[in-house]
Amino acid sequence: MNRRFFLQTAATVLGTQWLSTAKPSWTHPLFMAMVDPALEAAIPLSDRAAAKGLLYGAASTARKMQQDAAFASAVARECNLFVPENDLKWKALRPSPEQFDFTRGDWLAAFAQAHGMQFRGHTCVWHEALPEWFDQVVTHQNAEQVLTEHIRTVVGHYAGQMHSWDVVNEAIDPVGQGADGLRDTPWKRLLGADYIDIAFHTAAAADPNALLVLNEYDLDYDIPRDAAKREAILRLLRALVARGVPVHALGMQAHLRAAETDFDPVVLRDFLRQVADLGLKIMVTELDVVDQDLPRALHPRDLAVAHTYQSYLDAVLQEPAVIAVLTWGLSDRYTWLTNFRPRSDGAAPRPLPLDSLLHRKPAWSAIASAFDQAPSRLISN
Repeated sequence: MNRRFFLQTAATVLGTQWLSTAKPSWTHPLFMAMVDPALEAAIPLSDRAAAKGLLYGAASTARKMQQDAAFASAVARECNLFVPENDLKWKALRPSPEQFDFTRGDWLAAFAQAHGMQFRGHTCVWHEALPEWFDQVVTHQNAEQVLTEHIRTVVGHYAGQMHSWDVVNEAIDPVGQGADGLRDTPWKRLLGADYIDIAFHTAAAADPNALLVLNEYDLDYDIPRDAAKREAILRLLRALVARGVPVHALGMQAHLRAAETDFDPVVLRDFLRQVADLGLKIMVTELDVVDQDLPRALHPRDLAVAHTYQSYLDAVLQEPAVIAVLTWGLSDRYTWLTNFRPRSDGAAPRPLPLDSLLHRKPAWSAIASAFDQAPSRLISN
């Protein structure tokens, strides 16, 4: 690729200010990803993360891993942490009120163990992905029993195997949801705000060694919606810690938007520091980059996505409390954005480190560069 054309294209997508600030060279990792065939032989993301005391992982499903050996091999190569995308959600685990089906989760746990990866759970409590029988069976009278039985059974089943659990997922909605900032979910309607405390206490009793996480989205940008979310999550975390609820970490989903301009690393780092000051760890749990509003052309689109990864991780990884980064998927071959954030031009989205042919992209190189430049943690988590 002609260097001048490449820089002009990058300037069109990202703006000349970024190019002058970043002081690009033809050997910059983002550029090398497009021209250097040796990238395929470079050190995997798992090893780069581990060198700094971090974990890198990705999400997928048992079916995809079982049916696609090449993809499973890429996951084993790139990751030292794995999370089931759907296989540990209520709908997957609970075919009936009396039955638990651990078939897919157990297969993934065995895969992770066989390949030296740590395993994490997603999710104990969420307002979506509930089984069809839920509304007919769960009432105000039995809701606490149903919730605690589920968590005791599922978390207990994997006790000793889990690095961490997303115990409560997406509990915050500060706009129009009342003074407490909590989302109006089936669990809140049935049990009140106490459902969060109940869930964490039950999970801690079922597996005292797992890191217990409160997972949330829209915490990343310097816009009113995200600012309100950050304030609400801080209020909730402070209250949980003050009550002695065993919450150990904040999970930041980080579904980023490459066309978004309202990203302020200073604001984000200040938020992370406030979380860390509560004595909590931080995990980036569902990272990907939406390319919905970017040009169709692959090179400028890939570069913009890569720049989003790099700028976000460069800010986040400065906080020592951040212990892990997980992308929500590894390859563009399998991404939820195909159905949930489709492009108007019909082009396949390209939000992840590997392309649909499992080749490393500029996004991979951006993540690798962010790990390489991150401060070392003293202890790998």
